Amino acid sequence: MQLDHRAQTLLKALVERYIAEGQPVGSRALSKISGLDLSPATIRNIMADLEEMGLVASPHTSAGRIPTPRGYRMFVDTLLTVQTIDETTVGFKLQPGRQSPSQQRILSNAAQVLSSLSQFAGVVVTPRRESVFQQVEFLRLSEKRVLLVIVAPNGEVQNRLLLTDVDYTRTQLIEAANYINLHYGGLSFDDVKLRLQAELRQLRDDMTALMQAAVEAGSDAMTEDNDEVVISGERNLLAVTDLSSNMSSLRKLFDMFEQKTGLMRLLDVSSKASGVQIFIGGESQLVPVEEMSVVAAPYDVNGKVVGTLGVIGPTRMAYERVIPIVDITAKLLSNALSHNG
Repeated sequence: MQLDHRAQTLLKALVERYIAEGQPVGSRALSKISGLDLSPATIRNIMADLEEMGLVASPHTSAGRIPTPRGYRMFVDTLLTVQTIDETTVGFKLQPGRQSPSQQRILSNAAQVLSSLSQFAGVVVTPRRESVFQQVEFLRLSEKRVLLVIVAPNGEVQNRLLLTDVDYTRTQLIEAANYINLHYGGLSFDDVKLRLQAELRQLRDDMTALMQAAVEAGSDAMTEDNDEVVISGERNLLAVTDLSSNMSSLRKLFDMFEQKTGLMRLLDVSSKASGVQIFIGGESQLVPVEEMSVVAAPYDVNGKVVGTLGVIGPTRMAYERVIPIVDITAKLLSNALSHNG
């Protein structure tokens, strides 16, 4: 979609004024703030063209216009002038104090930085911890009940109860544990799962079922303490009129925070792209609330992308400020994690 200079200038002025004030923008106001020497009639004609393109809309209660999701998309993709943010402020907040913080503390700090600087909700998808084990042991508790003991490389021990379809003997359990430890000790459960698909066809069916159950339970045990999403400042969104005035939309939003699955899916898409990604409600099927936008970016550890962070707020957010906040925080978080490991 191509816009001439006058149409671009008017759309940019309209979006910026609407973001700042939250009220429909009329032709007379646009004439003053755009800097264009155009008659009111010419401005009205251009706005009518923008409305026909689906970039602006006219609320029934006003003669002014507001941007549509498509208009926001045009604005952030082609018309936006990103502000400069001082990295030192973000960096100081990300790693307070002199002591080396834990990874979880750094991630929590990042979510809080995103929230405090944007005044919206900050979110960080945490790196998935590899479920590496050193050895396993099976203990028969009773008929069809087996205790799986998992020993991590650092000596940490996890226990899981397996309910099996077969009543395994003590000898069978020792045999299964010895096989797993001999062939897979030191690997992650994810790696074992892939190898099992090919290798366990050679073993008896009953042993296959036991080992697969152990791998599933072991994978869960080693990753369950790792929060997948760290969220900070979600209550800030209650103060956003565009969201709080629509309780149905707000419920959807907090349902997403509660469930986290939709949020994970959205941020997972961001991790597969480079740089800052912007998802605008009403345009992206990934955003469940029309009045909401997500600005997200991947972060890495030693060059490998391991997660995503972002800001969740209203579509009427100051993108020119939020985008660099997300971008810089992602870079500083990558640096902090790479030097913390």
